[in-house]
Amino acid sequence: MNIVQAVILGVVEGLTEFLPVSSTGHLTITEKLLGLRVDDAGVTAFTAIIQVGAIAAVFVYFHSDIARLVTGWCRGLGTPAARSKQEWRFGWYIIAGSIPIGVVGLAGKHLVEAARSLWFVAAALIGWSAVMAFAEHRATHRRGEADMRLPDVLWIGIAQCAALIPGVSRSGATISAGLMRDLDRVTATRLSFFLAIPAMTAAGGFEAIDAASAISHSVGWTATTIATTVAFATAYASIAWLLKFVTHHKISVFIWYRIGAGVLLTAALTSGLISAT
Repeated sequence: MNIVQAVILGVVEGLTEFLPVSSTGHLTITEKLLGLRVDDAGVTAFTAIIQVGAIAAVFVYFHSDIARLVTGWCRGLGTPAARSKQEWRFGWYIIAGSIPIGVVGLAGKHLVEAARSLWFVAAALIGWSAVMAFAEHRATHRRGEADMRLPDVLWIGIAQCAALIPGVSRSGATISAGLMRDLDRVTATRLSFFLAIPAMTAAGGFEAIDAASAISHSVGWTATTIATTVAFATAYASIAWLLKFVTHHKISVFIWYRIGAGVLLTAALTSGLISAT
């Protein structure tokens, strides 16, 4: 992989990671258009590792919230009085909500890697759009962050597992699940960001260790580092924009975009313009 390709893929990752359009799906499509083998072990690992750049943007953007959350949760471990605070509960919610994708991700790792075909991406882009439309239709937005309970987060954590399929979108899955639990869009979006921290950090770290040799012999660590850095910068801007957007707008615009992208991809695959892997 050359530097130009790395920069392009870093931009795609950063722009799409937190929008409900599927970063993995867009990366897979872009990698294919750039002439890379999307079923190559090194390319698959690269796709997971550069997400660390996007998650680093979450750490920086929400640094004060994260510091308050971690401090409050740690205080609760030793001080009973601190267990009545929102930070204590929210800390446990993030842990509990991260368990499903950890279990499913490890157990189904090989199945997830096999789903890198662009046919899966096209189907998921279109199919999950129906779920997002249903969630937006029935949303009441009557509950905020202080009203969240453990069943809400477990439901959202289970929904996050669907994002292991390229084309679904992790944020699309978690935000939709939050809306189905009557959370408002900002609360559902913020929770999506926080649930991304353990899931994406673990996935990127695991791939960096497990597929280090594949990266070295395929994509290369220089390109991977460049793409990760670019992903950080673009993801930071994407986070700020999305939080402002969901304050006043529905996610319907992303639904139409997903359907259009899925239809175009299906047409390109059917016509033989591009191959599925």
